[in-house]
Amino acid sequence: MSENRSSHQIKTPAQCETKEDVRAEIDRLDQILINLFAERHGYVTRMAAIKTDPHEAYDKARIEAVIEKVRARALEKKLDEDQAELLWRTLIDWNVNFEKGVIAARRSQG
Repeated sequence: MSENRSSHQIKTPAQCETKEDVRAEIDRLDQILINLFAERHGYVTRMAAIKTDPHEAYDKARIEAVIEKVRARALEKKLDEDQAELLWRTLIDWNVNFEKGVIAARRSQG
């Protein structure tokens, strides 16, 4: 992180007085989200290494269990559950396609 970022004083939404204040906090959170998505992707990559058949990448029961948890957590945080579900279904779709590709490539080489 740059020196400027590390000395950044985090403001709550109520403490933001300008559009620039709000944008700075959104940018800060976007960086955190990217870091978390990258960390999550490491686990998805590991899962793809563990699975042996591309069909294993799509596990309907697991997906629905994750979506149920996401909807409940969104509701607890007073977020729109439908929007949270849409985001997670998109993320899961990306992960499933990634896993299928990795597994299929490995099988074709092996």
